[in-house]
Amino acid sequence: MTPRSILAVTDFSAHGDNALSRAAQLCAEHGAPLKLIYLAYPGEPPPPDAGCRLAHHALQLGQRHGIRVHSMNQIAFTFEDILPAAHCADLLVWGTAPVRGIRSLFRGQPMEGMLRKCRRPVLAVRTPANGPYRSMVVAVDFSEASRGLIELGFALSKDAQVELFHAISTANEGKLRYAEVSEQAIKAYREECQRYAQDRMFSLTDSYDARRNRVLSAIRHGSPARQVAVQQQRSGAELIVVGKHPSSAAVDFLFESVAKGVLRQSTSDVLVVPHGYRAVSGTRATDRLAAEFRRGRRVRAGAPQAPGRT
Repeated sequence: MTPRSILAVTDFSAHGDNALSRAAQLCAEHGAPLKLIYLAYPGEPPPPDAGCRLAHHALQLGQRHGIRVHSMNQIAFTFEDILPAAHCADLLVWGTAPVRGIRSLFRGQPMEGMLRKCRRPVLAVRTPANGPYRSMVVAVDFSEASRGLIELGFALSKDAQVELFHAISTANEGKLRYAEVSEQAIKAYREECQRYAQDRMFSLTDSYDARRNRVLSAIRHGSPARQVAVQQQRSGAELIVVGKHPSSAAVDFLFESVAKGVLRQSTSDVLVVPHGYRAVSGTRATDRLAAEFRRGRRVRAGAPQAPGRT
């Protein structure tokens, strides 16, 4: 679960600067190489010196953190242009300003498309990187995928305070009221859901307490995405870890996933982990990046190259 290769995506915005700093810090923590790529804001031309600026960032980050950093001269105009590099990374660190207006309504955010197509863990960075993550909230639904989320959270920051959080959706209670079920039956249903959640949470936290000091836990009722965001604000956690089920663009447009809701409502960094994702072999990814360094690819000053298109 430890990231052995990291790809950072920036658009030179404040989000991008924070993402580059966080990615470099993670690489220093885990001894991983870092690759940088520039993603142009949709509908706007990239700056003519994007390649040169990215190279300067790579040089500064490498010297400051003592890590290997490689910047890509070929810029990306869409998230599809990032896919080849993303397939070779264990973790994507994403730092782009949110897309606004009609384009975002119908096409969504570029990061959402990346999650659907690439199925790699994506760390959306919103805050400055002032040291390793000290606390995180991991949203669990008690499926087998929840253990993968916890493991990845542990691997990302081994010393962080971890709180497992589960929100019991009240959607079914609304359906019962619509069907004119008695309040007593609804109350019994809620109590049964609470007992089930407490039993599963106890089993989950107990299995990890032996490996760490203490794993905290909390259970609330309500919209899962909203409750996760509220819990992060309540605890002051610096990171939220949430899973995402496979879905199409149409499904994401019609039905907001918990991960998408958390990204929209929270202000902290969010690590979105696709369910069933396949981690890149650490050795293979590191060797591939090392081969690129040996080829001595340099970034040329001036206007960056656009990817070839048919």
